[in-house]
Amino acid sequence: MSIRIEENKLLAPLTTLGVGGTARFFVRAETEADVVEAVEHARKNGLGLFVLGGGSNVLVSDDGFDGLVLQIAIRGITGGNASVNERAHDTEGTVIAAAGEDWDEFVRYCVSEDLAGVECLSGIPGSVGGTPVQNVGAYGHEVSETIVSVRCLDRGSGEIVTLSNADCGFSYRTSIFNTTERDRYIVLSATFRLTRGGAAKIAYPELEREMAGREGSLKAVREAVLRLRRRKSMVIEEDDPNSRSAGSFFKNPVVSYDKLDEIRESFENVPFFVFGDRVKIPAAWLIEKSGFAKGFEHGNAGISANHTLAIVNRGNATAAEIVELKEMIQARVAETFAIDLHPEPVFIGF
Repeated sequence: MSIRIEENKLLAPLTTLGVGGTARFFVRAETEADVVEAVEHARKNGLGLFVLGGGSNVLVSDDGFDGLVLQIAIRGITGGNASVNERAHDTEGTVIAAAGEDWDEFVRYCVSEDLAGVECLSGIPGSVGGTPVQNVGAYGHEVSETIVSVRCLDRGSGEIVTLSNADCGFSYRTSIFNTTERDRYIVLSATFRLTRGGAAKIAYPELEREMAGREGSLKAVREAVLRLRRRKSMVIEEDDPNSRSAGSFFKNPVVSYDKLDEIRESFENVPFFVFGDRVKIPAAWLIEKSGFAKGFEHGNAGISANHTLAIVNRGNATAAEIVELKEMIQARVAETFAIDLHPEPVFIGF
């Protein structure tokens, strides 16, 4: 056996929330072969398997995980036939990034190489492998707009397969990886088609206001996005206690125009975004109007002082406290608006 298996590995330090118990077994996979071997080891020994990336979108139970946690740490950015270590890209702007690459570092690299398409996704914590799973999005852009294909290990067959963009079934914050084929595939790398020398995408009102009077280069847009996210403590930084979170804890609910009109009967200036023949209402607005202010505290858990959508670890929080606060918010929003809020993070060991 070439993989190193650790026992009773504390998971809290491997997550941005910083809560949770231990993994019975833990493997850090730095190659595709490590991933294959770890999955086979779990199968042969009847162990539950959880795949961990950058730990930015997860909540670990206080009891931990009674199985094998597999952390994907495969690194490398390449294009065409270039070496992974050369971090090269081809002339058409196609970039292949390994699943263990830090997402924001990948965005920084693309911007530095004048490759447009992911600049609005700057500052999002986590790894490249997690982005197609959640179809991460921000400031009017979703990662699925640039993904060509995703290379995966099919846990059922044991084979490595390549799924096209269409195969991935992308929609708002979802894909087959977290819905219909949940737990079937492990993302190993993703191929992105970017635009060399392309214009930055400035389509989101908040970003448009931030960019007013400024030149619109990729670098300038990236810096603007980072400024906006830092104001909300949505960039993970050691000296910002409000950033000790899993990012946006709830998805923005998609509702009918009839539901929007119903809400307007009781509330003025209801914010919304057109979403096909429906609308998205900001979950943060719903939470605030349900009576939860920024900085709300619940034991050692709380709501960020800078962003209502982030549940934070105020220091030594337990997973139970995080879940209690989540349920309090969901219940109040359901009571006030008859809308169900759905959490974004993956729950481990519950």
